[in-house]
Amino acid sequence: MADANGSRHVVCRVDELAPGDRRIVEIGGRSIGVLNFEGSFYAFRNVCPHHGAQICLGDLSKMMAPSEPHTYALSGDQVVLRCPWHGYEFDAATGEAIIDPERMRVRTYPVTVEADEIVIQV
Repeated sequence: MADANGSRHVVCRVDELAPGDRRIVEIGGRSIGVLNFEGSFYAFRNVCPHHGAQICLGDLSKMMAPSEPHTYALSGDQVVLRCPWHGYEFDAATGEAIIDPERMRVRTYPVTVEADEIVIQV
C-alpha cells in the first residue's frame, strides 16, 4: 500500500467512494479519514483538536454565509469539516479552525487521483 519511502498510500478506487461518502483507514497507527465532497477528495487526521472526537464522522459542507433571518445561504467555494461533538468548523483545504485559526487546526493530507485510485501522502 505504501511506496518505498512509506509516504504514498492507496486508499481505494475512485468508484468506491461516491460523493458524500467517507473512508477511514489506519496508517502508521494514525486514523485518517478520506471524504468525497462533490467529487473533490479531502483527507484529515481523524482527531478533533478540541476534545478528540472522530472528526471525520462529522459533516463536510460549504460554509454558511451571512444571510437574512430564516434564510440559509452557502459561501462560494469554502468547504468546512464540522466536528460531530461540538460543531467546531475547520477549513477543509488548510485544516485551520474557522473561529480560532491561530490556535486550532486539524491535520490535512494531500490527496491525488492516480489511475482511478485515491492516493494520500502521509
